[in-house]
Amino acid sequence: MFQDTRPAELDTMGGPDPWADFRVTHPQERLRLLRELRDGNVPVILNTPGGSALSTTVWAVDEAQRRLNFSAEMGLPQLERLVEADEAVAVAYLESVKLQFELQDFVLVRGAQACTLQCRLPGEIYRFQRRSAYRVRTGGPQGSVVRLRHPAIPDMPLALRMLDVSIGGCALWLPDKVPALQAGTRLGEVHVELDIETRFSTSLAVQHVSSQGRSTTNAGGVRLGCEWKPLNHGAERVLQRWIDRAQQRRRLLALG
Repeated sequence: MFQDTRPAELDTMGGPDPWADFRVTHPQERLRLLRELRDGNVPVILNTPGGSALSTTVWAVDEAQRRLNFSAEMGLPQLERLVEADEAVAVAYLESVKLQFELQDFVLVRGAQACTLQCRLPGEIYRFQRRSAYRVRTGGPQGSVVRLRHPAIPDMPLALRMLDVSIGGCALWLPDKVPALQAGTRLGEVHVELDIETRFSTSLAVQHVSSQGRSTTNAGGVRLGCEWKPLNHGAERVLQRWIDRAQQRRRLLALG
């Protein structure tokens, strides 16, 4: 769903916006993000409704005129299609954060030495964690857990401590007293409990198994690196919100 350069499907089908938690609501915060794209010369992919895509960069953010300027190279067929469509969905990355915003009212401004692509400033920007890029350490014996039945012994219920989690998967601690699980094992009917209020069900696939020895928190066992297989839209939204809140808390602690 959250592919690198394609926009995420954010259709609300006329109901309450399920993506509201990821929307940047403050105008100054939106301007700050756009300026970061400009200052970092960050690639921005402009996707048109017809499937065409143009890679460019933000050249200027004109707050007074409420206009956004992109670098443009004359003669590109994608550029002409973009101007004809007069709308696009932009996708860009600031480190581990995926930004997505709709743009309209495109105008190609030609100068003596160069040309720029202008449009209105976006009224909304959405922030998503890039898949597998940002991992939250869940830690502690009373932290997040995953409940399932052992795939080889269905009568054996398991509650495995979660070591960390990302939008792409999670790491679990398998104690040495539990029968081993091998890489490639599919774990179905998995119930994830991130905290007392954040829970969802999904499936997992074990990608790798590694030993971490013994410590005060890990008495003995192995680390299971797992990938979600797959997350439905509801579970992905729940996980996105939880990770986003964790990242916000981390930024606040860093400022303090």
